[in-house]
Amino acid sequence: MRLKATRAFLATGLVLTTSLSVFAHGDVSPQAVDTAGLPALGEEWLIENPYRAEPAGEEVWLKAIEIGASGYNQNCARCHGLEVVSGGLAPDLRFLEAEEYGDEWYMERYRVGYTQNGITKMPAFGELLGQEAAWAIRTYIETRPDGDAMEEVSDELKAMRDQLAGLADGADGADPDALKSRLGEIAGSIETLSGAPVADSVAYRAAKQIDGTPEGYKTAAETLTIGLSATQ
Repeated sequence: MRLKATRAFLATGLVLTTSLSVFAHGDVSPQAVDTAGLPALGEEWLIENPYRAEPAGEEVWLKAIEIGASGYNQNCARCHGLEVVSGGLAPDLRFLEAEEYGDEWYMERYRVGYTQNGITKMPAFGELLGQEAAWAIRTYIETRPDGDAMEEVSDELKAMRDQLAGLADGADGADPDALKSRLGEIAGSIETLSGAPVADSVAYRAAKQIDGTPEGYKTAAETLTIGLSATQ
């Protein structure tokens, strides 16, 4: 079912990108992506994302998301939208299947770009940015949380943010262990649109940041504040 949905998405996206010149990057040059901290992948281009949580591990996965977010915002957001939320003109990459079929399509377009009638709709990023940047951006894209699911829990997350801010200031009345556990439950309920098994949601990140210290509570509260603002 997801494969059929992906093909339908790609077909729609291809029609849109070939018919609307608004997507043309023109003279906008690709911006370099600092991939320090990611495992080197060698010269042979892979066809499946090596930075997924399995088998890369959570630490590499999170680093790939961090680097991918920067790379995406510098090079992709102009056409595909902030937080990978398309405005309806460019393909919504959140639906690109987080499996080999989607990876192959993504990597082909990333490496060679797309040109129509001599106009560059999408530049070729392959030789300029490299493979590590490619898969980091891919990891960021495929782990975007379902916006509707985030909206459903936004009120609860706002209340938890306020409780965490209070804990950071030394207030009593909130159970940090219960907050951490509930954030983990919320994170587990939020799906991706790509089919990736774990969404990089603010609930997921905030749960990881609660470590029993005032600084941890403050960081988690800030994570929720920033994330919730981005969804509005």
